[in-house]
Amino acid sequence: MIKNIDIRIDSIEPLESPASLMEKYPVSLELTNSIIKSREQVNNIIRGGDRRLLAIVGPCSIHDPEAAVEYAKKLKALADELSDEIYIVMRTYFEKPRTIGGWKGFILDPYLDGTYNIQAGIALARKLLIDITSLGMPVGCEMLDPIVPQYIDEMLSWGSVGARTTESQTHRTLASGMSVAIGFKNSTSGECAPAINAIKSSQEKAAFIGVDKQGNLAIYRTTGNDCAHLILRGGDHAPNYYEEEIEVASKLMEKMNLTPSIVIDCSHANSRKVPGRQKRVLRAVIDQVIWGHKEIRGFMLESNLFSGCQALGDDPSELAYGVSITDGCMGWDETVEVLQRAYATLKAGKRELGV
Repeated sequence: MIKNIDIRIDSIEPLESPASLMEKYPVSLELTNSIIKSREQVNNIIRGGDRRLLAIVGPCSIHDPEAAVEYAKKLKALADELSDEIYIVMRTYFEKPRTIGGWKGFILDPYLDGTYNIQAGIALARKLLIDITSLGMPVGCEMLDPIVPQYIDEMLSWGSVGARTTESQTHRTLASGMSVAIGFKNSTSGECAPAINAIKSSQEKAAFIGVDKQGNLAIYRTTGNDCAHLILRGGDHAPNYYEEEIEVASKLMEKMNLTPSIVIDCSHANSRKVPGRQKRVLRAVIDQVIWGHKEIRGFMLESNLFSGCQALGDDPSELAYGVSITDGCMGWDETVEVLQRAYATLKAGKRELGV
């Protein structure tokens, strides 16, 4: 018989269903209630009802569960300290989009060795999110593979769609059915129109083919996501966190009959991927918030236990603990200083203006 399917497939392996993994790593009723409460707070900030700033803070990517839990414990203490002005969600990104090649994230390659043990990656990611949220630390992830959310969406309080996938209709319809607020990043070129179109699209009812919790193919019909928002991350030629760019983005959203709701990514092209420049971006963001730019609902910081980044070599055991293996991050001490200063500036500015 002549074979005309799966010609370039080396092997096919069964994947454990979401329901089966949920039985192994269950979420308690108490934790479920805590996550629902954190989602409500995030949604209220995105809608403008809560005037605190949403802060998505954490490693560029998660590659070491032990370091991630240590970071989460530190971040939880800081989050409690700043909670009346800044609501912190830990950045727990397990999937990394790649233009050409490289490590594609903890879920696809949890052992950092190219073996692509996806089953282990999904299980370890779910367990880690339970461990972190059980500390009282809300979490947020980027939505890349459209099936992965079925394994981890219970624990999420916020999500994003990256610059490379914002124009994907698959991700727009996925966002329309997600149970959390979803931020769409502007394109890598710096254009905002694709992300704003995505926001508009994700607010509409939609239907898509997916996998249910039992692992069966299913048709999902969505109600639309009323907490979709814009993330400004800069572009190839210039940053876009300045007042003028935010005003332009706001007007574009208004033309689409959208209420402007914007989160500023202090990293990526806005900092030219230089970790220490993130504080410059955040200073500008806080200044604009104090002066009445209510469309700014939050910001993002890439931060880890220790600063910088390191290359992933042939031997993962040689990696330095708590240092990013993707984009460079601020270290913990700088993170504390930057966030505490932002908090103090917000408090003082609002007090001076009588807000």
